[in-house]
Amino acid sequence: MKVDGVSWRPIQLAADGWRVTIIDQTRLPHRFETVDLETLDEAAHAIRAMLVRGAPLIGATAAYGVALAMRQDPSDTHLAHAIETLRQTRPTAVNLFWALERVRAALHNRAPADRAAAAYAAAAEIAEEDVGICEAIGDNGLEIIRAIAAKKPGETVNILTHCNAGWLATVDWGTALAPIYKAHDAGIDVHVWVDETRPRNQGASLTAWELGAHGVPMTVVVDNAGGHLMQHGQVDMVITGTDRTTRTGDVCNKIGTYLKALAAKDNGVPFYVGLPGPTIDWAVRDGVADIPIEERSGDEVGRIAGRTDDGEVVTVTLTPEGARSGNPAFDVTPARLVTGLITERGVCEASEAGLLGLYPEKADG
Repeated sequence: MKVDGVSWRPIQLAADGWRVTIIDQTRLPHRFETVDLETLDEAAHAIRAMLVRGAPLIGATAAYGVALAMRQDPSDTHLAHAIETLRQTRPTAVNLFWALERVRAALHNRAPADRAAAAYAAAAEIAEEDVGICEAIGDNGLEIIRAIAAKKPGETVNILTHCNAGWLATVDWGTALAPIYKAHDAGIDVHVWVDETRPRNQGASLTAWELGAHGVPMTVVVDNAGGHLMQHGQVDMVITGTDRTTRTGDVCNKIGTYLKALAAKDNGVPFYVGLPGPTIDWAVRDGVADIPIEERSGDEVGRIAGRTDDGEVVTVTLTPEGARSGNPAFDVTPARLVTGLITERGVCEASEAGLLGLYPEKADG
């Protein structure tokens, strides 16, 4: 995807071939800044502090974090330390653990002198695979949007999304937004309702920014407006992403997703989830009971950053002094509320049978 006409990815190697350049997403939408990661600790901080976020991008960043660690010290002890350090950064996104295990396997039985190069190669492979996966999700989801557009010729297809599941959350294209980009590029008249997504405002800050940069018509709405829009026939479909999906089709995504799914069910609006295969946790069956939900700092609820009229970016306090703030970062949408899962292999119902129909190799997993 492009920023001011220049092709960018939220993670890529710097010109020197070893440092890892990321877009600092905590600065968006008011400032576009990049950061070069040079050490394991810097990579871990980038994930923990959400300079990078989104399950696929977290996985790619963790893989490159291992590569940076191996460049610094390729010993067995440091490899184990690096993987454990990165595992502890975020508890919910399963891509993190998948990517770390994949890099660990790539380094298995390799001499320490070969580990850095092998880790960089594994990280690059993970990143490139993600690009292909996300573009395929876009192609498969495009057909759903085409079908809706065919039923209302000459009218706009209105899509509601929650959080940010665009190219900023992946290595390119995105998951939930990939079908929207494909539809827009194909000439379909689409408009996106962008949930602000409190408390970190990834919708208002990131989704709105990247859709606007690509020229996709969109409107930012407060999180509680979705049900109202659906009641008045202003939403044709909902597409969200996911940080972890169970083998039975339960979907864990940014807090507030469950409420959108309930409103969609009540109003007969199709609710789709875009997800790459590595986001499926085949070891978990019950999302509500078994997916760990990250509890983040209450400061994210009580404080907010914005730009003043004179261009200064400041952080202000919203809540009364001494008020406690709870901040569960994700919720789980049960499979019964999901119309379909859009994957790189096709679209399926949100069920074990539906997923195994696309991933038969996981039947014995």
